[in-house]
Amino acid sequence: MPLYATQKRLFHALTIAKANCLSLLQNCKSFNHLLQIQAYILKLGFQNDYSILIKFTSTSSDFSAISHTTPFLFHPEADVRFYDTFLFNTVIRAYAKTSDSKHDALNVYCLMVENGVSPNNFTYPFVLKACSGIGDLRLGKQVHGSVLKLGFVRNLHVGNSMIHMYGCCEGATEGARKVFDVMPERNSVTWSVMIGVYMRLGLPMNAVQLFKQMQIAKVYADEFTMVSVVSACGDLSELELGKWAESYIEKKRIHKSVELCNSLINMFMKCGDVDKAVSVFRNMKERDVVSWTSVLSGLGMHGRGIEAISIFEEMKSNGITPDHTTFISLLNACSHAGLVDEGRSYFNSMIDYGISPKMKHYGCMVDLLCRAGLVEEALNFVERMPVEPNSIILRTLMNSFHDEGDVKLSETVTKRLTNNEEIHESIYVILSNICAKLSNWENKYIIREMMDRKGIKKTPGCAVV
Repeated sequence: MPLYATQKRLFHALTIAKANCLSLLQNCKSFNHLLQIQAYILKLGFQNDYSILIKFTSTSSDFSAISHTTPFLFHPEADVRFYDTFLFNTVIRAYAKTSDSKHDALNVYCLMVENGVSPNNFTYPFVLKACSGIGDLRLGKQVHGSVLKLGFVRNLHVGNSMIHMYGCCEGATEGARKVFDVMPERNSVTWSVMIGVYMRLGLPMNAVQLFKQMQIAKVYADEFTMVSVVSACGDLSELELGKWAESYIEKKRIHKSVELCNSLINMFMKCGDVDKAVSVFRNMKERDVVSWTSVLSGLGMHGRGIEAISIFEEMKSNGITPDHTTFISLLNACSHAGLVDEGRSYFNSMIDYGISPKMKHYGCMVDLLCRAGLVEEALNFVERMPVEPNSIILRTLMNSFHDEGDVKLSETVTKRLTNNEEIHESIYVILSNICAKLSNWENKYIIREMMDRKGIKKTPGCAVV
C-alpha cells in the first residue's frame, strides 16, 4: 500500500478517535465515567490536543474534579507557552467554581502571566471570584492593580466582580463603594451586588438608602436585589417599607423565587405581622426546608407554639426532612409556649433524623425547662450533657435560680462556678446578686474580689422616661 494512502487512513482513524473522545465528554454523566474517558484519552495520546483539553477541563468542572485536568495541562512535557488565553480562562473558571480550589485558580493566573499569556476582560471576573472565596484583601488589591494597569477597570462585568470581591473581605466596605462610585456604567447587577454587600456586612440602612437611589436612577430591580431589600426591611423592623417592597414586587411582576418568598416570610415575622407571613408561606408554589423553618421559627418567636408544632408535623407529612436549624426553631417554639412534654419528645426524636444535638439544641432545652420552673431537672440535664455548657446555658441556669430562689441549688452552683476561672463576665454579677439574696456575704465578697481582679464592672441601673 502506498505511504500516502497509509497516512490518509491513519489520519482518518485519528480523526474518528478524536471525535469519539469529544462525544464521550459531551455525554459524560458521572465522575467515574470521566475517569474512564481520561484513561481512554491517555491511551490514544490525545492529552496535548487543544480541543480535547478544553472540553475535558469544562467537563471536569461540572463534577468539581478540575484537579484531574492538571496532569493533562501541566505535565513535564507540556509546553505552556503554546496555551492561549481561552484555555487559561477555562481552567481558572473551573478552579474558581470549586470551593476548595480557589488558591489553584490564582496559581494558574500567575502561571498565565509568567508565560506571557495576556489576560482579557473574561479572565478577571474568574480571578476576582477566586479572591472572593478566599477573602484575602491583599490579593484582591493586587488583582485590582492589574485591572487598572491593563485598562479593564471600565468593563462592567469586571467592575461588578470587583465590588463583590471587596464585599467578601472583612473591613473593605469603603473599597467596594469606591469601585461602585467610579464605574462609568452600572446595570441592575451592579446595584444588586452593592446592596448585597451592605447586607452581608450588617448595614441594612445603607442598603435601603442605596435602593432608593437605584429607584431615582430608574434602574430595574430584579429578584436578587429585592431579596436584599426585603431582608433589610426585616432587620430594621420597617413594616411599612416592607409592605411597599412587597407591592413593588407585585407591580413590577418580579419573579417570586423560593429565596425571595423566604425573605418576605422572615421580614413579616420580624416586623410582627405573623398572619401576613403565614399567608406568603401558604401561597408559595414551591417550598424548601428554609421556608418551613422560617415560618416555624416566626410562629415560635411570637408564642404560637401549637401552630408551630402543626407546621412541623405538616412539614414531615410533606416529606421534607428537618435539619439542625429546624429543630432549634421547634424547641424555641416549645419553650416560648411552655410545651415541656412536646419539647422533650422532639429533642429525643432528633436522633431519628441522624441529627446529633449541638450546643444550641442543649441551650433550647435548658431554657425550656427553666421557663417551666423545672430548675432541678434543668441542672441534671446540664450535668448529663456530653459537652461543657457554654456561658449562655450557665446564665440561663443562674437566672432561673435567682428567680426561683432555690437556696440549695443556688449554693451548689455558686460553689461550682466560683472555682471556674473561664466563666462569662455577666455570670459574676448574677452570682453576686444570688449571694446577696441568700445573705451569703462571704461568697459575695469572694466574687467581688474576683470581679475586681478581672476588671469587671457592674453597670449601674437607670430608667428612661
